[in-house]
Amino acid sequence: MKKIVSVVSSIILLSHNVFYAQSNNSNYRIVNKIHVEGDEGWDLLTIDEATNRLFLSHGNIVQVVDTKNGNLIGTIPDTKGVHGIAIATDANKGYITNGKDSSVTVFNLKTLLVLSKIKVTGRNPDAILYDEFTHKIFAYNGKSSNVTVIDVSSDQVVATISLDGKPELSVTDGKGKVYVNIEDKSMIDVINSNTLKVEGHWSVAPGKEPTGLAIDNISHRLFSVCDNKLMVIIDAKDGRVITTLPIGIGPDGAAFDPELKRIYSSNGEGTLTVIQEENENTFKVVENVPTQKGAKTIAIDTKTHHLYLPTAEYGPAPEPTADKPKPRPSIKSGTFSILDIEFLKQ
Repeated sequence: MKKIVSVVSSIILLSHNVFYAQSNNSNYRIVNKIHVEGDEGWDLLTIDEATNRLFLSHGNIVQVVDTKNGNLIGTIPDTKGVHGIAIATDANKGYITNGKDSSVTVFNLKTLLVLSKIKVTGRNPDAILYDEFTHKIFAYNGKSSNVTVIDVSSDQVVATISLDGKPELSVTDGKGKVYVNIEDKSMIDVINSNTLKVEGHWSVAPGKEPTGLAIDNISHRLFSVCDNKLMVIIDAKDGRVITTLPIGIGPDGAAFDPELKRIYSSNGEGTLTVIQEENENTFKVVENVPTQKGAKTIAIDTKTHHLYLPTAEYGPAPEPTADKPKPRPSIKSGTFSILDIEFLKQ
């Protein structure tokens, strides 16, 4: 993920306010703005729907928030350069990628206590996926273009899989296939989660630099959000591009609601593109919901249809340097929060 970086961190949840999407005709509204203290950067988040716990990467920690009341439940410390969190409910474990020390933290899902740290077989682990079909964790190493595969029962590394380029987000079909966006090659690699071999290399053209990825395992459709403002919809069985649709600027996350048959692209410009799947070959943009600048990663609770997007308010960008000719703007202290977006039933 294209992680947002700033300075100084602390760890307490403060309060939440109620905001609404700006369009009167919108089917979505921002019902809560959950303020989480800490001024460092953030990346991915995930939800454990069984316990209503939201796991959020933030600086060098993972914060755990109760989505029912917005309270901070706990913190998982020492996750240096944290990127992603995967939940293995059947094993009562969670797994966190730590980019700065190239490790995966294993924690108890109920108590949040750290169980172990696993050294990955690459550099800068970023996105992470749990494949319940094979009971394996796939940790995607962004700076070495490979995957570290971990067996959940033993927490041992069982394989390293080479990829065609820089991996981004990943999904599973739950039947032996894992799909991962390859950002710098504008393609998707298909991994057999039984043999742990790459079996396919699919182009997402005309999409470029894919990041977020979601899947409909009923219609067998992949939804890849790309940096050139396109969502590319691909047949998960053979890699054919079905269609493309316009999305906002700066997407970094995608989510799919299987009951509503809706696909979401969270866009860093401050919009949420909503796409309706009418059937396996027909899709349309329903609306672009105003969110907030920087809200470009996403988690979905498919039971409640709520969407969660982290962001903050920005100050001025620092002066350009030789190392950083286009520096990112600073984050205003105390403004980091999670947008809680509700679907309004018709």
